[in-house]
Amino acid sequence: MSTDTVDQIVNKAGNSAADSIDKGQKALNEALAMAQQKIAETAKIAQKALREGAENLRTQSASYRENAGQQFDDAQRYVVERVKERPVTAALTGLGVGLLLGLLLSNNRR
Repeated sequence: MSTDTVDQIVNKAGNSAADSIDKGQKALNEALAMAQQKIAETAKIAQKALREGAENLRTQSASYRENAGQQFDDAQRYVVERVKERPVTAALTGLGVGLLLGLLLSNNRR
């Protein structure tokens, strides 16, 4: 073979390799763009789901909060009524509970 023929073969091989590299680079760029688009779509879906979940939680907790407040008010009224019915008993009970707690706390410090 002559030098020109070898040079032509080398040039064709080089051009073919360069074309393959360009095609590979183009395919990689397209795949990256598609992956980036899918990630953005998935992030939007996840963000929407989180917002809906937070709103549902806020709605549910509002009813629980109202229920707890109502139960606290009922318990407070009950205690006040019992103290008004029997003030001496309530005072002695409070004194006894305070004494008991004081003894328990003082024993733990020793």
